[in-house]
Amino acid sequence: MTAGTDEIAIQLMNEMTRLTETPAGQWERALLPEGATLADAIRCLNEAKTQIVLVVTDDRVLAGTVTDGDIRRGLLRGVSMESQVASIMQRTPLVVTQELTHDAVFQLMQANKIHQLPVVDAHRRVIGLHLWHELATSPLRRNWMIIMAGGKGTRLRPYTENCPKPLLPVGGKPMLEHIIERAKAKGFHRFVLSVHYLGHMIEEYFGDGAKWGVHIEYLYEEVPLGTAGAIGLLRDRPGETFLVTNGDVLTDINYGELLDFHHRYGAVATMAARLYEWQHPFGVIQTKGVDIVGFEEKPVSRSHINAGIYVLEPRTIDALDVGEPCDMPELFSRLQEAGERTIVYPMHEPWLDVGRAADYSAAQDSVKGENS
Repeated sequence: MTAGTDEIAIQLMNEMTRLTETPAGQWERALLPEGATLADAIRCLNEAKTQIVLVVTDDRVLAGTVTDGDIRRGLLRGVSMESQVASIMQRTPLVVTQELTHDAVFQLMQANKIHQLPVVDAHRRVIGLHLWHELATSPLRRNWMIIMAGGKGTRLRPYTENCPKPLLPVGGKPMLEHIIERAKAKGFHRFVLSVHYLGHMIEEYFGDGAKWGVHIEYLYEEVPLGTAGAIGLLRDRPGETFLVTNGDVLTDINYGELLDFHHRYGAVATMAARLYEWQHPFGVIQTKGVDIVGFEEKPVSRSHINAGIYVLEPRTIDALDVGEPCDMPELFSRLQEAGERTIVYPMHEPWLDVGRAADYSAAQDSVKGENS
C-alpha cells in the first residue's frame, strides 16, 4: 500500500474502534454485496456500527462475514483497499435461526466468545443480527406486570400468621422481591401489586418501588377476587399487552421471552405451563372387560400444569365483572367461548409454587444450593 493509502486505512480503522451501540432496526446497513472491496467493508462498518459486515449474494444468502479483526489482519498481510472483500471474509461463520431464544443465543455467544451472530432462515438468507450489547442489556419495556399478592397462605401457617405469604423470606429477601428483581432485569419497570391479607405490610415494604428503580402501584381487594378478578379493579386500563403472575411463584422464566412468544402467535391470552411428572406407586393392570391384556410397572404420568404466569391483551378485561371473583382458568374459558385465541407457553425453566410448608423448605434449600 502507498503512504497515502496507509494514512486513510489508519484513520478508518481508528474510527471503527469507536463504534458503540447500533440503532434499532439498522442492522441491514451491515449487508454488503459479494463484489465489494475492502474500502467498502470499512465504510459499511462505520455506517452500520455493528463491528461486523455480512457479505451476501444478490438474494441475501450469507456468503461470509468480515469483522474489525479480519480487516486488520488483511491490512497487515498487504491486502489493498481495492481488493475484493472475499479475500478476507470468514466463509463459514457461526449462525443461528430465528427460533432460538435470546437466552440460548446469549449463552452461545458467551461460549464462543463472539459479539455478533447472524440470524438466517432455512435457505441461509440473512434475516437478522444478534449483537452482544443488545442481549446483555434488556430493552426497557412499557408493559405492566400485575402480581397477585393477596392470598392468605393458610397452608403455610404458622409462617403466615403474622406475615403475608409474598413477604416470606427466601435467601434473605421476600419471594415478591425475587419476582420484581427478575422482571426488572428483563426490562419491566411498572408493577401493580394486588393485595388483601396483611396488604399494608407489603405496601410498607415496597412503597412506590423507588428503592428498586421501578414504579409500583397497588390494587386493594376488599374480598378475595381470585387470580383474575382483581384485574377488573384497575382504575386505568393498560395501554399495552400486560403480564400477570402469582406472588408465590419462584422461577427462572424469562418474562421478556414469554411476552415475545405471545406476540409471535397473535394470541389474546397466554398461559405458562410446566410439565409435571407423577409416578404411580403401584404396578398398573391393563384390562379389556375381565381379561388382562397387559401390565405396566409403576408408570409415569405426564401432563402440563398451570404455572401461574400469564400474558393478556387489554381487551381481556372486558370479560371480567368488576368486583366479582374470577380465577384465571375461568377467564381463559370465557375468552375461548368468545372465539378468542388462547395459547400455552411450555416452560422448561426451574419453577416452584410455594403453597405448602414443604414447598417453602424446598425454596430455601434451592437458594442454599445456588449459594454453596
